[in-house]
Amino acid sequence: MRPLALALLAGLVSATPALAHEFWLSPSTYRPLAGDVVSVSMVVGTGFRGEVKPYATPRTVRFVLRGAKENDMSGLSTNGDPVSARFRVGGGEGQLLAYESNFASIELPAHEFDAYLKTEGLDGPLASRTRLGAAEGPGRERYARCPKAWIGSGSENRATAPVGMTMEIVPLADPTTAASLPVRVLFRGQPLAGALVRAWNRPLVAGSAAPADPAARDSLGPVVQVRTDARGEARLHAARPGEWMVSAVHMEPSSDTAAADWQSWWASLTFGRVAR
Repeated sequence: MRPLALALLAGLVSATPALAHEFWLSPSTYRPLAGDVVSVSMVVGTGFRGEVKPYATPRTVRFVLRGAKENDMSGLSTNGDPVSARFRVGGGEGQLLAYESNFASIELPAHEFDAYLKTEGLDGPLASRTRLGAAEGPGRERYARCPKAWIGSGSENRATAPVGMTMEIVPLADPTTAASLPVRVLFRGQPLAGALVRAWNRPLVAGSAAPADPAARDSLGPVVQVRTDARGEARLHAARPGEWMVSAVHMEPSSDTAAADWQSWWASLTFGRVAR
């Protein structure tokens, strides 16, 4: 097993954040030129450090690229390929890539599951389990992923319009130019109030707009943590150059109690800001 996989596994059985795993889309560059081919991988990890997850056709619910028009990428991706999407950029305008998965399941010991709920700001589920006391039992959860990536800059309407995923983080301005970035978190198309929005930032590769290898960099903590208001909105101070990931999680009682007690959706948005 690779060292990072062992580290992530160790994180699952530690006393500190259990299952604090983000999931994001990582493009080969955040500022492609006209005619460039961009490749995008899916990454799972902790603290903006992670490992590439091969594309999984059975897990895919939706995979679209919004440029001058919206294209279905699921039929162009190969099961098991470490590169989940490849596309040629027609111009320099922004392109939005969005992916939604179906559910996968996990079970954790009670104390680890509760630590994870606390870390992710999932106060409602944590309070429900606390009321059960000794009867709370292990954490049986099924989870889905809803990451997006904003690649390029300009034509911000492609980024600011919802895609229609079960959960998504919608920037209300071009993330590459708005120093104070407003975002809206939607769940089933409706504003999600009280969601904990966290953001991570790290440098791009020197002299380029490419992210560093996710498996070769250190974990780091979020630079922003803020709750959404009644409109599902939060404002992030995101003026610093580099690669950004914004993440939020929503959990509710499972609609399939035979499969799990809880179900969650993990939404993320990645983008890159180039120093001027």
